[in-house]
Amino acid sequence: MRALVFLLLVLAALPAAANEIVGALSQNRVALTANFSGSEILIFGAIRRDPTEALAADATDPAHFDVVLVIEGPREPVAIWRKDRRAGIWVNVDSVTLASVPSFYAVATTAPLHQIISPETDAEFRISARQAIRPDQSIGVVADPSVFSEALLRIRERAEQYLTLDRFVHLDREILFRANVQLPANLTEGAYTTRMYLVRDGNVVHQFRTAIFVRKDGLERWLHQMAYDQPFLYGLLALAIALIAGWGASALFRFIRSA
Repeated sequence: MRALVFLLLVLAALPAAANEIVGALSQNRVALTANFSGSEILIFGAIRRDPTEALAADATDPAHFDVVLVIEGPREPVAIWRKDRRAGIWVNVDSVTLASVPSFYAVATTAPLHQIISPETDAEFRISARQAIRPDQSIGVVADPSVFSEALLRIRERAEQYLTLDRFVHLDREILFRANVQLPANLTEGAYTTRMYLVRDGNVVHQFRTAIFVRKDGLERWLHQMAYDQPFLYGLLALAIALIAGWGASALFRFIRSA
């Protein structure tokens, strides 16, 4: 609540200008621990309307705005293979490597996405998941790389790594907005860019950016750092744990047999 009041004060303090959007997150850091099962992020903010436009508009028919929120995970190259049946056996025959693909992607809106942004706006700002993985830079000799990107999109949508959350953003009196987005348990470590778009008549009027930082914490982070910084010591530790576990299991079986 205090953060929302702060946002309203910031908007009030801004000089008169065009329509603007400003937002914040309930938390900007997520710790990956052994019992991490996902995290819910509240995205909220406010719209500052152009005062001259507000005065000119008919009070019974104010200019309508929509809000689009995007959470994009760290990007990474992804290889996509196409299988074909050869001599009765399914084998990989063609592949395309997309140079930059988000590990997670969620789009939350006040209304169905295709109704509030034009195809040209979607292509320019890369708002939808389909545009986010557009194969502009791909490696592989195939006639149509978009076939592979579409297959990847279907796979990640089924795995709920890519989400389209229509009508998930609640807009109150054309000023305040909020949305709860669930982050899955299998997050990739890194910065998750959060983009907030103010939309009207199919076009982006203004945008605001912030980020969520996801990192391993506790024992997981210690083991991860050891594996990369001291691989020899990490190997010895893994061997010691395996020996102790084997000895413990053997001792337990001997105890059970003698009881």
